[in-house]
Amino acid sequence: MGIKWRNRALPAAPLALALLVATGCESTPGAPAAEPTTAPSTSAARSVARVCAKPAAGPAKAPTGAVTVDPSVVGDLAAKTKSSPPHTTFWLRPGTHRLDPDRYAQVIPKEGDSYLGAPGAVLDGHKTNQYAFGGSAGDVTIRYLAVQGFVAPQNEGVVNHDSADGWVIEHATIQYNSGAGLMAGARQQVRASCLRGNGQYGMNAYKNGGPISGLVVEGNEIVGNNTDEWERRKPGCGCTGGIKFWAVNGADIRGNWVHDNRGTGLWADTNNNDFRIEDNVLEANDGAALIYETSYNAVIRNNTIRRNNWVEGRKYADRGDTFPYPTVYLSESGGEPRIRARTDKIEIYRNVLENNWSGITLWENADRFCNSPANTSSGDCTLLVRHSDRCARPAIAAAPLYTDCRWRTQRVDIHNNRFALDTSVVDCTVKCDRMAVLANYGTYPDWSPYQGEQVAEAITLKQHNRWHDNVYIGPWKFIAHDPSRVLDLGQWQGTPYQQDAGSTFAPQAGG
Repeated sequence: MGIKWRNRALPAAPLALALLVATGCESTPGAPAAEPTTAPSTSAARSVARVCAKPAAGPAKAPTGAVTVDPSVVGDLAAKTKSSPPHTTFWLRPGTHRLDPDRYAQVIPKEGDSYLGAPGAVLDGHKTNQYAFGGSAGDVTIRYLAVQGFVAPQNEGVVNHDSADGWVIEHATIQYNSGAGLMAGARQQVRASCLRGNGQYGMNAYKNGGPISGLVVEGNEIVGNNTDEWERRKPGCGCTGGIKFWAVNGADIRGNWVHDNRGTGLWADTNNNDFRIEDNVLEANDGAALIYETSYNAVIRNNTIRRNNWVEGRKYADRGDTFPYPTVYLSESGGEPRIRARTDKIEIYRNVLENNWSGITLWENADRFCNSPANTSSGDCTLLVRHSDRCARPAIAAAPLYTDCRWRTQRVDIHNNRFALDTSVVDCTVKCDRMAVLANYGTYPDWSPYQGEQVAEAITLKQHNRWHDNVYIGPWKFIAHDPSRVLDLGQWQGTPYQQDAGSTFAPQAGG
């Protein structure tokens, strides 16, 4: 499920109150006097969702017909939920609310229930309760409530623990919990909320037994998650991120401020499809700003992406690793017209990437495919071949399985972006300045039809991956085919690669 680097398996209500502060990038001194008219403005993704510092206040009085919940009565919220009919509104009075002192004590909403927090209302697990809200009831709403201090196990979540459908989480603060602050179900909407300082994920968009569809994540602040540093505890687990998405079919991720997470900011891992990631600010995450792994069909546009990957990128470089560890990483992911979506490619455009550790890497592991022991998404196959056991010899060596058993990095269109790098700001001299399209040499297993350089040749020259009409500021280098093939600008633009037609370059201009 997660990326393991190198040859192992390589590298998983309204928003007016949320969108408060204009931040945009400043124009870069020394930039070329004439940039293409199609180049992106440095004002992309100006608005930042600063909702953690200034959370919106809930109603100071109970709405008509609402059930009032008393913080002085331990377990009052769960008890009144149990005794009330579906579609009840609960108003939590100011103060700290507690559940019964049992690890499994939790609130089990009924269909259509709503929970509104008064100003200062907090539901606190006191490091005793594992879950805050669970059960299978749909269309539950949680607004203006802080949820904190719960101790969900690894890969489990505190709010919507059972990934029920149709939940709306709005103007909420979900913070300082173990595991994931929030799980996700189909048609879930998470808006104008603060997902802060949770032990593993801010949100784990995973549903046992089926895909999630119609997910909206808008105008949230997602900050400082993975405080338990799971990648150190379980190296290569691929089990961290500000948000992790698994098998989500249709997602709109827009207007969020994703910053200072201990690991990746946004990570879509295994058979996600039809994502729109737009108008976000992704900054100062220890690892990549965005990973899109073994997934399909996405639009990534109008994002501001800055100062990411300084910790993890530097760590790999200091170890002597030659892999171009990037800030935007597409791993075995591409456009696939046969899978229904709002686009039939991965299009990355009108983004501003400024002073990150490296840029965009397109990667395909020759040894990772359905039914291969090197497939870290064990048990999963592509969306074109539902059953892994079909991907076996001799059938896998011929069409259609030869292509359909692979997650392929194909039909990626990278254009009209601004890539700015000042190595004095990033504090690096090597390996932080790379764009790449590459694969490894196929060797494993012995019956694999993808051995040798054929996958590297395909991703580099045959799968319609293209950079063009971008603006480059600073000393960029380019890698094609494999990590050893480091190209200068002339080689990158020349035959056989022919990349970055129509782009402009100012190598000495800085960030």
